[in-house]
Amino acid sequence: MGRSRTDACPGTLQTHDAADGPLARVRTPGGAVSAAQLMVLGAAARELGRDVIELTSRANLQLRGVRDPAALAARLAVAGLLPSASHERVRNIVASPLGGRGRNGRLATDPLVTALDRRLCAHPRLAGLPGRFLFALDDGTGDVAPLNADLTLTPGGLLLAGTPLALASADPLLTMTAAAEAFLDVRGGAWRLAEVPDGASLVAERLGGVLADGRPVPDPPAPHAGIVQQRDGLAALEVVPPLGRLSGAQAEALAEVADEVRLTPWRSVVLRDLRRDGAEGATARLAQQGFAADPGSPWVGVTACTGSPGCAKSRGDVQGEARRWVDGLDHASPTPVHWAGCDRRCGMPRGPVTLKTVGGQER
Repeated sequence: MGRSRTDACPGTLQTHDAADGPLARVRTPGGAVSAAQLMVLGAAARELGRDVIELTSRANLQLRGVRDPAALAARLAVAGLLPSASHERVRNIVASPLGGRGRNGRLATDPLVTALDRRLCAHPRLAGLPGRFLFALDDGTGDVAPLNADLTLTPGGLLLAGTPLALASADPLLTMTAAAEAFLDVRGGAWRLAEVPDGASLVAERLGGVLADGRPVPDPPAPHAGIVQQRDGLAALEVVPPLGRLSGAQAEALAEVADEVRLTPWRSVVLRDLRRDGAEGATARLAQQGFAADPGSPWVGVTACTGSPGCAKSRGDVQGEARRWVDGLDHASPTPVHWAGCDRRCGMPRGPVTLKTVGGQER
């Protein structure tokens, strides 16, 4: 399938002219953000933007209303959040937030994320990947495999747009970058592998492999908040910023309780490798800052697009209406709920979702 327009997916150097000002998207491979980087982001959101940091469905971050994009880019580069000007928009890598630490984790994805990111940035031709092309590393939990990334590495092997690739490889990351380059050979004007007719087969052929029998893609895991036990006896804490939005002060609050956090594609934040008392203390501190840390919180599983006034296409104040709706609840919804301001349904999660639109319509 050919696209009638070029990919204008925003980055830090190529911002998007939203209705509320330039929007800068910051790639955070694997959702990894250090405490020092959170402090830089928090200050930048407050001093250079509208004090709004959005978590995206690919575990990246967006700063809204950026008044000085060049100054923002300079700050992020110093913080290590812009390691490659040429490849910044193609560093789209999601990974299991626990990185193999959970009950079903069988693959340590943290070092793989780092190595894949370096290989992408070191490969000049891969700078030509569309900004929507997505890599995923699933540790065996089955949490990011349902995202239908273009290329997904699992403990069982590589998936091409969700279809298993039968190919022996001692270096799966080399296979992933080779597959990405093969996509460039066959893409035409497509932005995603699934848009190319027989795209997975064409890529498999170029790699010298074949497609295996497809496996049904499971639904994404249910949204969650609270403390999770790791296999090593330590704990992880997952917290939800309401509607996936952070203020600068909230970003700084995260930096004060963890050396590093992992953003998730379902717009939550995971703090890992905590002692039990540390997890309980972090829960209390972050709850005071407005994060949902209780599994039963009405904020768990609720997402929303930007809406007015940030998006000119929205039919109303989506954020405000969603917040008023949540304020009327006393517990989490049994299924995820997404609020949308138009038929594009931006940011809508995969799997079973109740869709609500401004004006109270439900689908």
